[in-house]
Amino acid sequence: MNSERLIDSFVTFAQISSPSRHEGAMARVLQPLLEELGFTVRFDDSAAATGSDTGNLIAHLPGTVPGRIAFSAHMDTVEPCENIQVKREMRPAGSLAQRPVDAAGNLFAEDDLVEVLCSAGNTILSGDDKAGLAAIIEGVRTTLEKGTPRPDIQLVFTTCEELSLLGASALPEDAFAPGTPCFVLDANGRPGSIVTQAPCHLTFFADFYGTAAHAGIEPEHGKSAIRMAAAAVDAMQLGRLNDHTTANVGYIMGGCTVNVVPEHCEVRGECRSLIREEALAQRDAMTAAMEKAAADGGGTVEVRWEFSYPEVAYDAEDPLVIRIKDAARLAGLVPRRVKTGGGADANVMGEKGARAITLGIGMTDIHSEEEYIAVRDIEGCARLVQMLIALYARDGQKAVAAG
Repeated sequence: MNSERLIDSFVTFAQISSPSRHEGAMARVLQPLLEELGFTVRFDDSAAATGSDTGNLIAHLPGTVPGRIAFSAHMDTVEPCENIQVKREMRPAGSLAQRPVDAAGNLFAEDDLVEVLCSAGNTILSGDDKAGLAAIIEGVRTTLEKGTPRPDIQLVFTTCEELSLLGASALPEDAFAPGTPCFVLDANGRPGSIVTQAPCHLTFFADFYGTAAHAGIEPEHGKSAIRMAAAAVDAMQLGRLNDHTTANVGYIMGGCTVNVVPEHCEVRGECRSLIREEALAQRDAMTAAMEKAAADGGGTVEVRWEFSYPEVAYDAEDPLVIRIKDAARLAGLVPRRVKTGGGADANVMGEKGARAITLGIGMTDIHSEEEYIAVRDIEGCARLVQMLIALYARDGQKAVAAG
């Protein structure tokens, strides 16, 4: 692995502004880079569904031994992402949100210095997910340079991940050969982290309707839609409900001016859970709260729910999990299983034929101007990609020998 080349790639990718639905500039850089490595690159038709200026990038490189493997990261970022400048600096290990560990699992001393990449200005860093893109490409490139055996390699770089996984959701149904192991580099937590549990996600869109009236002359003739919405939110259980389930109301908009009893109010929210039955029960409870509040306030409500993506659950003894643990150790990382409250493209890629699982890449304080990633972590991710390719190539060689 060429560390400086890896960092240069990350810096180049980070400086490309690619907010959701504007990933075209990133795709135009990735396509010739991958073609130079020998990949056949195509773009799917997802732009019509997502509103992006490009489709998902799907690249394929034939293997030298039987078998197949896939890696994925997303091309979009949150904002602000214009004119990102990446700074390299040394920080005490004790000042980091997650103190590094060595290959034996020992914590670094608090005063040990760790090199990090961070934003030099008033922007995000975009480690989410430019670090994933850079690590995948460096891991593949190193494999090719070494000339070691490899299975078929598929890369899927998606759009609109930050918009509830829109790009991955719009992938063709046959985007992956059935059962293809797909490693999605897109989670916080140090490299070696394996997301074996991730929640399903449901979003609601509610419109409360009341009766308009002059707020000063005849307020008693009005039925406030905002008041109904407020009563509904107050009646809901929100926040962390238990170890599996959360719920939130994140958007309210209503009324037109201060002297009119508002006749309409729009509310949006969500619930998510590692256990689908709990998510569905929370959905029903939130709907009931809205319907009751509207009826009590003398109005009506229209509630529409969308099932954004399914849950992910892998057993500790799943061969996919075991293989990642083996590769992590070979890469000098400490493997560990984790659960998360967030979604990633792996949540929907299972419906596209893949056995997809999300891996931690060390990005920290994502979606903020304080975001950073340790150089040693992005290096660890690239080595992990290389070791995963090597292990699946070994499986292919064993299959040939046994056949």
